[in-house]
Formats: sequence, C-alpha cells, structure tokens
Amino acid sequence: MNSFVIAPAIMTGIGLVFASILAVAYRFLKVQEDPRIEETEDLLPGSNCGACGQPGCHAFAEQLVQLTTSPSKCTVASQETIDAVAELLDVDPGQQEKRVARLHCAGGKGQAYQIAEYRGFESCLAASVVSGGGKGCSWGCFGLGDCQRACSFNAITTNSNGLPVVDIEHCTACGDCVGVCPRDLFELVPLSQHLFVQCMAPLAGDMAVALCTTACDACERCVADAAPGLIHMKDNLPVVDYSGGGPAHPAATYRCPTGAIQWLEGGQFANQTPSRIQRENRYARPG
Repeated sequence: MNSFVIAPAIMTGIGLVFASILAVAYRFLKVQEDPRIEETEDLLPGSNCGACGQPGCHAFAEQLVQLTTSPSKCTVASQETIDAVAELLDVDPGQQEKRVARLHCAGGKGQAYQIAEYRGFESCLAASVVSGGGKGCSWGCFGLGDCQRACSFNAITTNSNGLPVVDIEHCTACGDCVGVCPRDLFELVPLSQHLFVQCMAPLAGDMAVALCTTACDACERCVADAAPGLIHMKDNLPVVDYSGGGPAHPAATYRCPTGAIQWLEGGQFANQTPSRIQRENRYARPG
C-alpha cells in the first residue's frame, strides 16, 4: 500500500525539481526580443502569405529590424503601410516592382479539344490523378478552379471560357496559385514584362494545333521578329529572356499564327484567341 503513495510522491517531487530548474534557466537564459519586432509586425497586413520570401509576417518583421530586407518587399502592404514601417525603423522604404501571377495557357473551352467528359470531384488535382481531365492537351489548364480557391486575396476568377483570370490590382504574388496548380502553369513575373507565352505543350506543327487552336506550333516567327537574343526556342516553345536580349516590342507577336505569344498592355491578361492585329499581320513580317 505504501508503494502506491510513495511512487506518486517521488514523481511529484522530481517534477517540481525539474520545473524549478527550468524556471530559473528561463529567467537567466532567455533571449530578449527587440520590442520593435512586435511593433513592426503590428503594422504589417498580417496575411502571412509568404510573398516577401519569409514564412510569415513575424519572420519578415525580424528581417526588417535586422536590416536584411526592405519594407517594400511586402507586396501586400499599401504604400502608407510601407512608409509607416520605414519611419518606425528609420530606414529607406525601398522599391519593389510589382509582380503578378500569369497563366501559361490560353486553351479554354473554345480552343482546346475535348476527348472526354470529366465527371468527378471539381478539382484540378483530382482530375490529374484520376484521368487527366477531359482535354486532349496533357499540358493545358484543367479549369476546375483549384487556383481560385487557393487564392487568399480573391484575385482569381474563372471566365466563361473556363480559364482562370488574374486581377492584377488584387494579386500580391504570394505564390499560392503557383503551388497548387498540378501542371505548373502559373508563373510570378514583373508587371513590366509585356511579352508572355501562353502555352506549355512541347509539340510542333500540326501535332500541337491538333490539340488546341492556341497552342504554339514552334514556327519560330516570334524569334525572328523579336530583338536579337530576346527570344529563343526550348523544347519547341519560345522563351523570353529579358536579361540577355534586346528591348521587347509587340512586333514579336504579330506573325504568331495561333496567338500563343501575347503582348500584355496595361496589365491586362490576354486569355484569348489571336487578336485582330495578329490575324492581319501573321503573314507579313514587320519591316
């Protein structure tokens, strides 16, 4: 009987001893956090979206206080918030070019050929796992809205053509749509980059167009019409290299026979078939 009393008493005593040791250690060994971190975090939007490159607003506030980043790295914050953080920490707010999410696909219901009718859970991931969806193109957008549901800022809607459209005013480049797309069709790009390729199918000629009327057929006209070094071909797709090429110009899109490469003006996202100017100029190389 004594053992039932002594054992709990011993365990309780041991627990109290270790608790006392931990309390003393915490008092003398704890690291004091800079109070400016909490003040800075209170100024931030609190969305914890990760667009700044940190796992959350607290981590970003720590980096700001340590002067290893600038307030403008928070793409969610308004200019007033950025200026307030800069004033609190007595630092330069910095400059950050706005980035937005772009979709590498223009093959909606009216362009991509259907080989089957998908009936199942309305999810791009589910369709990719079960049957690959109903589109003939194995690289195109499913159009089932995973990106729209993942967007914390309501910056993505689905148009009547069954494709996601990004609202650049609300897009914060948080990357949620990039991570959730099972076909890696979203990319975060600077708003100033006007040339954009809306196709990911590594096919050429009739093989590409047979799957989607807006697919890139690898004709290389955009390469020939762009400034030297601006566009090169890789896996039958044009790649725009802003770092190594000449200035971008809409002329690179004029002769595209399918509208796979677009010139985005004023931030508008062109999920569309070839424009009028493309149809009129596709056979006439700009002079």
